Amino acid sequence: MDAFQAIVLGAVQGLTEFLPISSSGHLRIVPAFAGWEDPGAAFTAVIQIGTMAAVLLYFRKDLWNIFSTWLRSLREPDLRPTLNARLGWYIILGTIPISIFGVLFSDQIENGARDLYLIGTTLIVFAFFLLAAERTGAQDRGVESLTRRDGIIIGCAQALALIPGVSRSGSTMTAGMFLGLERAAAARYSFLLWVPAVVLSGLYELKDIGGDGSAPVGATVIATVLAFITGYAAIAWMLKFLATNTVAVFVIYRVLVGAGVLFAVATGTIS
Repeated sequence: MDAFQAIVLGAVQGLTEFLPISSSGHLRIVPAFAGWEDPGAAFTAVIQIGTMAAVLLYFRKDLWNIFSTWLRSLREPDLRPTLNARLGWYIILGTIPISIFGVLFSDQIENGARDLYLIGTTLIVFAFFLLAAERTGAQDRGVESLTRRDGIIIGCAQALALIPGVSRSGSTMTAGMFLGLERAAAARYSFLLWVPAVVLSGLYELKDIGGDGSAPVGATVIATVLAFITGYAAIAWMLKFLATNTVAVFVIYRVLVGAGVLFAVATGTIS
C-alpha cells in the first residue's frame, strides 16, 4: 500500500464510519474496484482509532460527564439514577456482545466475512431494516429515556456490525429507531456506544499491523490521521442532517452500491 492508497482509504473510513453505509464494507469495496489489494481486517480495525479520536474530541464533554458521573456513582448511590451514570452502565452492557463475538469469530471476520458477495448482500438486506425502522419507529424518545433493556438490545445490534456491509452506525441506529428513539438521538447514542468497541478492536488488531499480508505501519498512520479529520466533519454533518431529514438517502445508496457490487462480482469485473 502506498501513500495515495492510504490517503484514499483513510478518507473513506472517516466519511463512511458515521453514516449507516458500512465503513468496513467500503474499505473492501473501494480497493476491489481500484484494483488494489485488500488492506485486511487489521488495517480496518486500527484506522478506526482515528475516527474514535474524532468521537472523543466531538463528544468530549458528554463522554467526560458520563465517565466521571459513572465513576462517582460507584461510591455515591444518589448519583446512580442520573442520566450520565445510567449511560455509563448502558455503554458497558452494550459493548459486551460485540466483544464476545469479536473474539469468538475473529478468524471468520478476518477471512470469510470479507467476501464481496456477502458485503453486497448485507448492504441491501440491512438497507430494508433501516427503512423499516424509519417508517415504523415512533421516534418520540430522546437519549434521556434510554433504559437498561434499550442498552442491551442496541448493544446486540452493534455486534452484527462485525459483518462488513452491515454498518455499526446503521445497525445501532436501526435498533434505536425501532425502539422509538428519534433519529438524531439514536445516532448520538450510537456514536457514544461506539467508542469502547473501537478501542478494544483497534488495540486487539494493532499487533498485526506491519506483518505479513498487512498494510505497512507508515500507510496505516497516514490513513488513521485522514480518518480522524474526515470523521470529525462526518459526525457534525450527520447529526445536523438527521435532525431534519430521513434516512431514505442512505437506504437508496446502500441498495445501489450493494447491487453494483453483486453485479461486478458476478460478471468478473472485480473479485
